[in-house]
Amino acid sequence: MSKQTLVHLLRHGEVHNPDGVLYGRMPGFVLSERGRQQALTVAEALAGHGLVHVVASPLERAQETAAPIAAAHRLDIATDERLIEAGNQFEGLKVGVGDGALRQPRHWSKLRNPLVPSWGEPYMEIAHRMLGAVYRARAQAEGYEALCVSHQLPIWTLRRFLEGKRLWHDPRRRQCSLASLTTLIFTGEELTDIVYSEPAGTTDPTVTGA
Repeated sequence: MSKQTLVHLLRHGEVHNPDGVLYGRMPGFVLSERGRQQALTVAEALAGHGLVHVVASPLERAQETAAPIAAAHRLDIATDERLIEAGNQFEGLKVGVGDGALRQPRHWSKLRNPLVPSWGEPYMEIAHRMLGAVYRARAQAEGYEALCVSHQLPIWTLRRFLEGKRLWHDPRRRQCSLASLTTLIFTGEELTDIVYSEPAGTTDPTVTGA
């Protein structure tokens, strides 16, 4: 009988971002106090699980979120560049509705095709790199559980890809709260179920800088 392996995709906790910019892959954005508490809450939720592998995006907020979970299971944190945040041409700018960069005509050409999207890393590329990271983690934890700490858009894009849904979507409808878990259940190498949970509670998917 094939072994069952769980790969948990964890979105990082809340980030200290007083200026409300879209920070993307920019360095220096770390967890807020609330974000550190969210990471501890997830660590408590996973305390009884059979984690044998923890891997994170190279960005500070992902590494910090992974830290208490890895420590609780006496594991080192591996880093996989494929778990990184999506590339975005609005990085470093404010992009809230009605203010910031979207009001400036010089940026409007970036919005020409939301299906790709034209302003950033293509959804299909995100899905493929995330899938590679997940299968690597599954192999590392065969018969047990792995944790991959990543970011909202990459996790949500991969989930839609695996569920056979179109990749372009309304960001307001993403089911991927801060410090949430999207758990992929494999039987052997076959994905057999996807389970979503929010050990640290629900957050607004549209809050800039979250």
